[in-house]
Amino acid sequence: MSLSTNPDIPHDGQASVSRPINSAAPLPRLLHSLGDESKSVLSLMANADHIFTGGQGQDIAVWDRHKFTLKTSLRGHTGSILALEHAEEKGWLFSASGDSTVRVWSTVTFLPVYILNPYLETGAGDLFSLAWNPAMQIIYIGCQNTSLQWQGFCKLQLDRHVEEQWGSGTSTPTRKVHKFFDSYPQYTHRPADLQANNFSLSSSISQGAFVGTNALINISAANVIDSAHFGYIYCMALLPSTREGTGYLAQKPAQNYYLVTGSGDETVKIWHCNPSGLNMMHSFDCQHGAVLSIVASGETIYAGCQDGHVKVLDFETRTLVRSIIVQENVDVLSLSIMQSDLYTCSANGHIHRWSSSFDCTASWEAHDGIVLSSVVSCSSDRKSFCLITGANDGFVKVWAITPEAKDNLSQLHETSALISDSDVTQGDTMTYALSKFVSIPSVSSDPNHREDCRQAAIWLKKGLNQLGAQSTLLPTREAGSPLVLGTFHGTEGKHPKPRILFYGHYDVISAPPDGWDTDPFAVTGRNGYLYGRGVTDNKGPIMAVACAAAELLQDRALGIDLVFLIEGEEETGSVGFVDAIKEHKHLIGNIDAILLSNSTWISEHHPCITYGLRGVVHSTVEITSGVPDLHSGVEGGAAPEPMFDMIRLLGTLMDGEGKVAIPNFYNPVRHQTEAEKQLYDVLSNVTQTPGSVLSSRWSEPSLTVHDIDVSGPRNSTVIPGKVTAKVSLRIVPDQDLQTIAQSLVNHLRGTFDKSQSPNQLSVSIDRTADWWLGNLDGPWFKALKAAVHDEWNVEPLLIREGGSIPSIPYLEKEFGCPALHLPLGQSTDQAHLPNERISLDNLSRGKSVIKRFLSIATNFHAPTE
Repeated sequence: MSLSTNPDIPHDGQASVSRPINSAAPLPRLLHSLGDESKSVLSLMANADHIFTGGQGQDIAVWDRHKFTLKTSLRGHTGSILALEHAEEKGWLFSASGDSTVRVWSTVTFLPVYILNPYLETGAGDLFSLAWNPAMQIIYIGCQNTSLQWQGFCKLQLDRHVEEQWGSGTSTPTRKVHKFFDSYPQYTHRPADLQANNFSLSSSISQGAFVGTNALINISAANVIDSAHFGYIYCMALLPSTREGTGYLAQKPAQNYYLVTGSGDETVKIWHCNPSGLNMMHSFDCQHGAVLSIVASGETIYAGCQDGHVKVLDFETRTLVRSIIVQENVDVLSLSIMQSDLYTCSANGHIHRWSSSFDCTASWEAHDGIVLSSVVSCSSDRKSFCLITGANDGFVKVWAITPEAKDNLSQLHETSALISDSDVTQGDTMTYALSKFVSIPSVSSDPNHREDCRQAAIWLKKGLNQLGAQSTLLPTREAGSPLVLGTFHGTEGKHPKPRILFYGHYDVISAPPDGWDTDPFAVTGRNGYLYGRGVTDNKGPIMAVACAAAELLQDRALGIDLVFLIEGEEETGSVGFVDAIKEHKHLIGNIDAILLSNSTWISEHHPCITYGLRGVVHSTVEITSGVPDLHSGVEGGAAPEPMFDMIRLLGTLMDGEGKVAIPNFYNPVRHQTEAEKQLYDVLSNVTQTPGSVLSSRWSEPSLTVHDIDVSGPRNSTVIPGKVTAKVSLRIVPDQDLQTIAQSLVNHLRGTFDKSQSPNQLSVSIDRTADWWLGNLDGPWFKALKAAVHDEWNVEPLLIREGGSIPSIPYLEKEFGCPALHLPLGQSTDQAHLPNERISLDNLSRGKSVIKRFLSIATNFHAPTE
């Protein structure tokens, strides 16, 4: 086996994964082997008592799952058995064959129930795949002629079938022969196997079957989508998608069903199922050969491809999350999933097991041949599980499997519920939900946690739904973390409702264990504080605002629309955020005000409102000699060294008084007003910090050299051939972001050119964020200030911050409305540091402030269009 140890291999713009095996993970244990070496096992299905196998022979073998003995064979097909499907609630087994029929068998009596003939106006050919929809009682069939066909089995559908296809006649319809696909004997009368069983009304009615000639069903033209793909439809899976009910403890979620199909045309298509047919929703282009296998779990679709890749597709955002490279150029012919473990079965006989974070946790040679089929089955008490695999070596093998020790992600992946009756009686909804939210390590800076970020978005979407919002996920960029968009709709009144957008982020900074007293991804309560990564930045405030809206909604007191827009890459520069907002702005709608809570107070005990942020320009400065690194003992003094050039160049950025030396840098800076000076005097008394220091941190621009890196081994005998520096500028009102960025570039290039160094300089602007200043005299700010005062019974301190939040000035400009910043945490919350925490009192009273603010905002009338 050849597996790359590189955790993230770029591939067609996607994150591709081919990770080393976790050797500590146990391999599945082989319980038993079944079969005949002379027959390939093409299809498998199992229930609690039996294993059903189909192959190149025309019979379906039924094995006793407990004794591992052959119990019986189901005979009737005249071609290879290409697919099997189980309808557990009806006690049926469906079989699809190369003889272009689908047969339905009782899993109790093992007698035939129905025979389905696909619509054959153009010839269906081999029937490669099946999927059963239990809610709609429909079987879907993937055909060689690229058509997608289906047949319903509820009484109304069968009655309509009898009326349309049989009418008042008594003869069986003639099955049209296709000159290319049909190369086997045809019949134009009742099938012999049905005659031999001497079906009668009394014996078959209990099995749900029509009798006599009516046991033969010809699929009508209305149940066909021709050219559903431009290739054979090799595989399909059913994907239930739950629309959670609204409000606390919503009881009955609405269920939608989607059919996912994979084809030789290298695409995966999603179809919305309804009783009358299928509507195509989306098509993924996999670009790695035919799609040979599909399995779905939760919001995720896995597609096994011809060249050894498994494409991981996100159903909600309709995006390709990543590619798992199982084994290059080795077909992935079957996929199975149990809880969070994915099993990939390959053409070289190997099976790989993958965790929820796409780590390969096991690999073994399961068969001496091509693994063609697999299924995961559980015992009748659902306490034990097995993976059943079949191959062209003729054997069916039964493997005892257990899920990997469940990490937080696995548990959340299995359970969609945010709250339940028992949860609410055991504790506060907000803190319970926060503990679940924090347990997902959504570290956006670490590629190994990319899937955790996506799962955090999925969890939050479901949580907002259950709290009463209508939520969805919006894609950002290829392999990027999605946006969560959720709207709490307020009560309709005489006037148009105001619409407030709440911005936040579900990603967090990394949390190395050093310095933490407890597990950073398990919320721990201690002395009135909750500890955990993200509790204050920014998952705690998100849950406080969500629960505030939910409580108002429950009391029918929400008079505004509160729109949640939560991103997953704020900690890494909000890459793709702007483009995603522009693309999906029509889904967000008109906005009257923007609210965020993404910082802390200036002190321990006095509530604050943030009304200003500095902007930032991040740049990279690089000087290279154009030659390899040199030995200082050989070339020292003779070679012009990039390091000296870099030191001299960076020295020109600041003057002798510690001021930025870029020409005209300070000219646009807004002068401090008398009112601001008074604010700084107040804050100086509270913090015991001079007002001049606070002003320099918040309202004056600055320059920082963050890092200087060199090429080579970094020892004291090497002259590095390349030196790289990271430089940033913090900007304030009224400096123009683009002008300042270009001034930095111009200054560095102009100064370097004057030095006449033979080395080469390059300067790049990596990312930027504009400054933001709130309107202290606006009605929205006054409403927020009043809400804080009413809750805490003190006037809030008005503060600014020296940091930057790129999304806020952008959203303010994009939606043409004011932004408001309400910090909930205290100055000692340790955001981004070990032992990050938030006060339970701050969290609870912060929720109350939000409720007060939203109630005041109800009286604001949205402008009419």
